Amino acid sequence: MLRQVSRLRGRLLRGRLWLLAMVLAIAIGSCALGNRAVTEPSLLTDPFLQLPTASSVRVVWFTEFEGREHVLEYGEGFQSRAIATSIPLSHVREDQQSRVGRQTKDGQVYRQLTPRPIWRHEAEAVNLPPNQRIPYHVQSQDDQGREVTSRTFTLAPAPSPGTPLKILLTSDHQSKGMTAANLQKVAETVGQLDAVWMAGDLVNIPDRASEWFDDNRGNAFFPCLQGRAEFVLKASPDAATGTRYVGGEIIQHAPLFSALGNHEVMGRSGRLGSLNEEFEDAISREVALQLYGEENLKANSYNSDTYEEILTLPQSLDGGERYYAVTFGDVRLLSLYATNLWRRPSLDPSDKSRFREPEGEENNREAWGYGQLLFEAIAQGSPQYNWLKQELSSPEFRLARYKVVMLHHPMHSLGENVIPPYTSPVRVVERNGAGAIAAIRYDYPREDDYLLRDVMPLLEAANVQLVLYGHSHVWNRFRTLTGIDLLETSNVGNTYGAAWGSNARNLPDLPSEFYNLQNYTTIGDPGGLEPIVPTLAPLTDEAGQPLPYIASNDITVFSIFDTGTGIISSYRFDTRDPDSAVVKFDEFQLSFG
Repeated sequence: MLRQVSRLRGRLLRGRLWLLAMVLAIAIGSCALGNRAVTEPSLLTDPFLQLPTASSVRVVWFTEFEGREHVLEYGEGFQSRAIATSIPLSHVREDQQSRVGRQTKDGQVYRQLTPRPIWRHEAEAVNLPPNQRIPYHVQSQDDQGREVTSRTFTLAPAPSPGTPLKILLTSDHQSKGMTAANLQKVAETVGQLDAVWMAGDLVNIPDRASEWFDDNRGNAFFPCLQGRAEFVLKASPDAATGTRYVGGEIIQHAPLFSALGNHEVMGRSGRLGSLNEEFEDAISREVALQLYGEENLKANSYNSDTYEEILTLPQSLDGGERYYAVTFGDVRLLSLYATNLWRRPSLDPSDKSRFREPEGEENNREAWGYGQLLFEAIAQGSPQYNWLKQELSSPEFRLARYKVVMLHHPMHSLGENVIPPYTSPVRVVERNGAGAIAAIRYDYPREDDYLLRDVMPLLEAANVQLVLYGHSHVWNRFRTLTGIDLLETSNVGNTYGAAWGSNARNLPDLPSEFYNLQNYTTIGDPGGLEPIVPTLAPLTDEAGQPLPYIASNDITVFSIFDTGTGIISSYRFDTRDPDSAVVKFDEFQLSFG
């Protein structure tokens, strides 16, 4: 309770500091969003569910006005009522590359970073009967006293043990081209869901408001998960017309649980001129402390503030919402903070890449990228490792029917992004004949992969049954010798391919005098497991051989966990043929060994 109060106070403080900037931005924002005449107030999102307990659940929604009062009404005849707590989002902005309102090309309306006034409202439904859905709606009153009421949806508390559930397993939405189609097919195929587990990368740039709420291409985060998207997907780039997808009405009825991905983390603020540049400008806290001192350490390194403001998730004592444990029905879910800063796999002298610093900046440490830095320590002895070890031995975990771990970075994968190994970059200084620094390079020792070396042994010893992750925009799965199933089900577009057969990973020609080439597996899983061919209807290669993966910008994939049977089913839909059926292509049952 004290942590919840402290969290709320922190949100309110950030809101007050940001309020002046928001007031100044309202005139700019209303013009940029199209000079639309306001006749009636509207909600920016439908309400959605968060943090269910045995007798309560939180309801969250957003508006573009502070308003006078915001209320949740629920139960028979909507006789129960809860007043919402409201805060302004402190970091969300638009910029030259936003696609919102009248801006359909770079810089048409927004020519600089511009705060976007958006308010978050949260109310709690309490004293709920177990295992029963009840109706609810929310109502907001704007600054002139005019009211707007949402449609009616259903809510429920956390399910009791033994309740069969259907849970959507997904990740890496990032406003990608097939997300709306994917979630629409989820709703049409499965119907009512009980929860959504999202293994990171909810959006692309977390401080860009329109990516969460109202990107004018129609595929923002909330519209896709609430059946309010307006995305037209073309069968080919040259097609004159396409198929309109609206997503699925999902999180209005089912709580969302997520893990932090690299696209939930912003870099240093105030140094550069666009959100994309800020996103890529992260440095470690240790380096920021050396360069700038303790004041404003997050602003001078990286932060996940917008993600944490938008969502209300379970919390751990040390990690807050960044890593946590929660019981949901028969499942004990542990969500880890395991992600790093993605940088280009380049040796170009002008690049600040995963393998080197830009030429000419060898003595300018403020301009360095420091390789693919890890945002949160998880190696043996770190606070997160110690928390995980304790949670795995807790009665809640040991006695759960299903033991699941969710994180963003893959442990075993055919995907592009499993390379380099998940470890801290090792700096290699190249010097010229005179002894001066010629280049700053980074290597990543394979034997120091923290997920494989430190985390996996813990999970195996604790009899974890399922590990869910994303990051590489593929579907593939593996099973360890001890019976842990590992699933990556993150194919909604913008795939980077799969390293299988003759398809090698995209790596530059690394000189062996500076890099240990054994660290960079070009084909297959770097962790040494064989991928499992889908059990029902695998795709095939040109020779008709079944493929153990799906990596496509045309075929989208989703997975459903049925806790009543312990079966996880994966489905695919070919967006090139909008009238085609959804195909269940894989099914497996979790091990109880």
